[in-house]
Amino acid sequence: MNFVEPIRDKTTVQDIADYLKEKDERYYIMYMIGIYSGLRVSDILKLKVRDVRDKAEIKLREKKTGKEKMFPVNVALSRAITAYCEDKKDYDFLIPSARVKNKAISREYAYRVIHEAGLHFGLENLGTHTMRKTFGYHFYQQTKDIVLLMRIFNHNDQSKTLRYIGIEQTTINDAMKRFSYK
Repeated sequence: MNFVEPIRDKTTVQDIADYLKEKDERYYIMYMIGIYSGLRVSDILKLKVRDVRDKAEIKLREKKTGKEKMFPVNVALSRAITAYCEDKKDYDFLIPSARVKNKAISREYAYRVIHEAGLHFGLENLGTHTMRKTFGYHFYQQTKDIVLLMRIFNHNDQSKTLRYIGIEQTTINDAMKRFSYK
């Protein structure tokens, strides 16, 4: 498994959203849900239109943990979902496969989409976990509330959460750059 990183630059976060929207709105909505919810891609891909259409909050059972998860839909995500779902049937998968009827795209294909978008912007270490890590990184930067982020991610250790979102490595890198004997 490749190590993937969050997208730390807010402009690049938006640039990738715009790029994916131009490429295919399915990928855009997958990305938007990922960066605004912190969900794992396995949970995003199982969503159907009925799960998100006209919802102020989205509820699901996480595939990995089996735990119930609920998150509010903010204004930016709500607008994207409303526009995207306009011509869709409730029973459609939110991110449908173009090749297989009544199936979502695969995790592997989702990885390729995000990885290729990253390469387009000169970022090599992007993958499906990048969306979750990006959410966590920027949530932490805005709130500095590691305990709340741990709850959102269902982590039980602060150091694990900080390492996961790349804060620990960023802190080390910054300290190393500032280090001097002068």
